[in-house]
Amino acid sequence: MKISSAIAIYLLFWWGCLFLVLPFRLRSSQEPEDHVPGQADSATPRFSVGRTALWTTITSAVVFACFYLNYTQGWITADLFDLSRYAGR
Repeated sequence: MKISSAIAIYLLFWWGCLFLVLPFRLRSSQEPEDHVPGQADSATPRFSVGRTALWTTITSAVVFACFYLNYTQGWITADLFDLSRYAGR
């Protein structure tokens, strides 16, 4: 696998993991924090972009490592999804 392909695949995993990580660790404004005027009741009072990016990076690194190990070791291949071999029964 070329390094440019690996980077592109990692960025796709990072972007997907961002939406996986976003709902976690959110607090609603009903907790004892300062409520900003005009803020929705369901909005979180403090959102940490850095912490979200860190957790997204960690999660996507683990997912990409699993993908790369499968790519090099061949654990799951396209032959496993060939359902035509069961049609002859």
